[in-house]
Amino acid sequence: MLYKNSLWLLLVYLSLTGFVLQGQSVYEAPPTKWAVSQNSNLSVNGSTNINKFSCVVPAYDRTDTLFISNSKKNNEVSLSGSIGLSISSFNCHNSGMTKQLQKTLKEKQFPALHIRFLSLNKFPDLNAQPEMITGLVVIEIAGVSKRFVINYQINRDDQKTIHLLGSRMINFSDFNLVPPQKLGGMIKTKDELSVEFHMNIKAIE
Repeated sequence: MLYKNSLWLLLVYLSLTGFVLQGQSVYEAPPTKWAVSQNSNLSVNGSTNINKFSCVVPAYDRTDTLFISNSKKNNEVSLSGSIGLSISSFNCHNSGMTKQLQKTLKEKQFPALHIRFLSLNKFPDLNAQPEMITGLVVIEIAGVSKRFVINYQINRDDQKTIHLLGSRMINFSDFNLVPPQKLGGMIKTKDELSVEFHMNIKAIE
């Protein structure tokens, strides 16, 4: 009986040890931390039936941390973390348009726009030469969240600052929002918007 119990315990130990080692082999290094600096910015570009407009958040007013990690399984690259941008910080270079946009985005009820990062299609090379990659994000506006594929341009300069430029076409209607109108509906904003952001990032050692 003692022999059988010892053999059973040995088999359990080996199976558990093998499982742990197999699980550890899937992942390479621990996640790298990326600190998003306060000189990052975002712009929203659109048009009305008479002209074009650009609304910007000229400077990020906080510091957030992203985590990037590579895995051997299916070449997955995880990019996790989020940034939040204050709706009141938008500047459309026209006070009337700025107020209309803030009202449309329900600034009083939902004071921030959030971008939550999920993954990249490959681990970036981080060279001086800009590289084109894609990634999955969740954008939350006015309490509504939608998942999008983002086109990125990424490079690292001589000061080791990582520049991550993202762009995506979205619609007001994606977030159950009605585009702004002015002058009793004579000036109508089109549904489609181009969202672009430039994040300046430092890797945390």
